[in-house]
Amino acid sequence: MTDVQTETGADTQVEQAGSASTRRVVLMGAGGLGAAAVLAACGTATGTNPNGTDYAATPAPAGSKGAAAGGGGNTGGDSGGAAAGAALALVADVPAGGGIIQGDYVITQPTQGTFKAFTKICTHQGCEVGEVKNGTINCPCHGAKFSIEDGSVAGGPAPKPLAETKVKVDGDNIVAA
Repeated sequence: MTDVQTETGADTQVEQAGSASTRRVVLMGAGGLGAAAVLAACGTATGTNPNGTDYAATPAPAGSKGAAAGGGGNTGGDSGGAAAGAALALVADVPAGGGIIQGDYVITQPTQGTFKAFTKICTHQGCEVGEVKNGTINCPCHGAKFSIEDGSVAGGPAPKPLAETKVKVDGDNIVAA
């Protein structure tokens, strides 16, 4: 007599196990690719932020507006992102020998009656500078310091000076020149 065996539950289990195994491999592979994409998106690289200054491989700290708050595409040394005649600050608000951070700018008065304006975006890693004190514009992120006279690097890791925007006094206002 010939043994004829009809399909048993064992054959079905093997097929199902093979399908489950294949599905599991595909899902794990897709999950791995997704994780890799997320990790790659978290990485940073060097490049140039909107105000034309270089930034390094570490992002700005939480709470900072970083490079997105830049000076409107300023590449340094020109009139910056402010339209000519746009009021940036009141003369009375800027102390002699110091300065203020107003809008996208740091406005300083290095000597009585002389006003300067610089981007408030640090050239080290795109953080916003946080204060003007003791003759320097100071970045809280990594300790970069810039001169209130010309925006040049006075200390810390910044590789370039702050980009200057030409200004003039118009009545009680400091305006973009």
